[in-house]
Amino acid sequence: MQSDLPLTRDLVLVGGGHAHALVLRKWGMNPLPGARLTVINPGPTAPYTGMLPGHIAGHYGRDALEIDLMRLCRHAGARLILGKASGIDRKAREIMVEGKGALAYDVASLDVGITSDMDLPGFADHAVGAKPLDVYAARWRAFLAAVAAGEQPPEVAVIGGGVAGCELAMAMAFALRQAGATPVVTVVEHGPELSGMAPRTEAKVRQRMADLGVTVALNAEVAQITRTEVILQSRAPIPAALCVGAAGAVPHGWLGQTDLPLHEGFIRVGADLGVLDDPALFAVGDCAHMETTPRPKAGVFAVRAAPVLHDNLRAALSGGQRRAFKPQKHYLKLISLGGKSAVAERNGLAIGGALLWQWKDRIDRKFMAQLDDLPAMKRETPSGPMALDLQEILADKPLCGGCGAKVGGAVLGDLLAEVQPPVTGDVITGAGDDAAILRQPGGGFQVISTDHLRGFIEDPALMTRIAAVHALGDIWAMGAKPQVALSSIIMPRMSPALQARTLREIAAAAQDIMSAAGAQIVGGHTTMGAELTIGFTVTGTRDDMPIGVGGAQPGDVLLLTRPLGSGVILAGHMAGDAPGRVVAEALRVMATPQAREAEILAGANAMTDVTGFGLAGHVQAICRASGVAAELWADAIPLYPGAQALSDQRVASSLLPVNQADAPISAAGPVSPLLHDPQTAGGLLAALPEPAARAAQARLEAAGLTGQIIGRLEAGAPTIRLR
Repeated sequence: MQSDLPLTRDLVLVGGGHAHALVLRKWGMNPLPGARLTVINPGPTAPYTGMLPGHIAGHYGRDALEIDLMRLCRHAGARLILGKASGIDRKAREIMVEGKGALAYDVASLDVGITSDMDLPGFADHAVGAKPLDVYAARWRAFLAAVAAGEQPPEVAVIGGGVAGCELAMAMAFALRQAGATPVVTVVEHGPELSGMAPRTEAKVRQRMADLGVTVALNAEVAQITRTEVILQSRAPIPAALCVGAAGAVPHGWLGQTDLPLHEGFIRVGADLGVLDDPALFAVGDCAHMETTPRPKAGVFAVRAAPVLHDNLRAALSGGQRRAFKPQKHYLKLISLGGKSAVAERNGLAIGGALLWQWKDRIDRKFMAQLDDLPAMKRETPSGPMALDLQEILADKPLCGGCGAKVGGAVLGDLLAEVQPPVTGDVITGAGDDAAILRQPGGGFQVISTDHLRGFIEDPALMTRIAAVHALGDIWAMGAKPQVALSSIIMPRMSPALQARTLREIAAAAQDIMSAAGAQIVGGHTTMGAELTIGFTVTGTRDDMPIGVGGAQPGDVLLLTRPLGSGVILAGHMAGDAPGRVVAEALRVMATPQAREAEILAGANAMTDVTGFGLAGHVQAICRASGVAAELWADAIPLYPGAQALSDQRVASSLLPVNQADAPISAAGPVSPLLHDPQTAGGLLAALPEPAARAAQARLEAAGLTGQIIGRLEAGAPTIRLR
């Protein structure tokens, strides 16, 4: 996590390759004071090259070969921007990110790998490149499932007869056999022989391919790729329900659109891994061309370069001395042979067998273990005498961010009961509902609410989007149309340059969400503080009386528009326990506005948004205000992917015990903690007659949205029962 020292320089790592992953691990052990670290990558995970053939063959699950960048970034105190880099302006020192705009840097490093996409007729529509690895792996999993279900023939063509093409062909043939199919796998090579292997290695690989039923088509020129076959020049076509491109390393096209110094499309770097003629830029891994010591495209060089890259990035940021990377001349090739056997090659010598697979497996697992076994967050505790009750508070869970940092509902309720004055004049209702209701002089009503979130991720733009959606939830829950907004921002200490960059990102994100919702930002307040906190005061209008938590009727059903579990996911993320894919999906949903849902539910008898007090607390608010009881249906309540697993591991928000005490649920068996989990930017919870709820549910589904009916209201004391 970032220290309390001011931030003065931006370091941006573009791509989640092996070298950058190792830099993140090392950075987390000793961050450079004053440096803000950012990672740009298309997804929250990055596949490890060495284990890909084993995954394709079925020896490893998906999780085994994925580097969890979300966890690594959390460990390193870095923000993770999920998006594809598409350009670089070296003069302005900005990285362009698809859908995100420009991101400024003082020092940057590129580790974006390569692609295997090929410029062949039909390739883009009917084939997949072996790289990026995650795209290919996902396509393979879908194809294998289709073959197993009898929906696709087990016909595969691999274009490229190098090590990668042969390795993947054997892996796919092995997996198809394990699925009960008779594989028809062909390696298509335009040259007269397989490439990249010593004669002894090639002999062992050819023998294994023959054993698995993999055929080789040499001197084969591809003319076109269709949905069902690879068409060759002057030869019979090759059947291919799946076509994989593995013919060498192809640089990403966007690099060629820049003014970077390139060698055959790859970024030219010096001995210090710095881009030639640019002291602020580095490149490493397969996307780089080492000018003085050229080497093949192999992951071993990226791994070995990582410590040098780490030290030189720190030197570039602090004005220190850089050191040279000296790659070895020879390296060991370990080639998987489909099943749990491998062949090892070094200096032209080759040996193979099951022991080689075991050796390779140990090497790969050791590499992944160092990126998975991250140190736990340390909590500093004072020593010596301390005030009474301090020790008990320090023993609790670390304070959560988002709505997990809220004060408990009972404490707030007791306070409001003591100090809340009676409403007068144009004020119709004050505290107690999602927003206060005011009478407008010209007719109609105005609602007003304020909300803010303590930072729970390092990305200020994404934090802003979530905070804006969260604040608008109170307006949408009242059935009102957003009108104006005031921002309230607390920023950590940083240099004027970083202040300007950060505020520019925050302002753009806030404007994007608020303008799309129909609200105009009319001002706000910004100050410096201990940590990032973003909030908004928002008003909305409605012609008739806004929807409150009162008004629900016995017989109404409860409809919920979003899953539960954001609190436990954020708590797991802050502790480094939540998988990156789980966190990324929750953040995506939280940052998505709910204007359309609010419009569809505008006729509800009662409505609220599920936030800090959890589902139970907000159901209780409806019950108390409406004088009804609630029955919740456990099996109907939607959950975020991964939330139940984290809850089962006893991961929980710091607010959970307070929520459980404030809104008890009666049940014949255990009550899931997720029913009390504090939500950030949670779903709308509406009480409607069942026919209206079914109609609203259908409208939501037709709009590509979700709405689950999760319970029913009935006459009785304001209690909650779980069925």
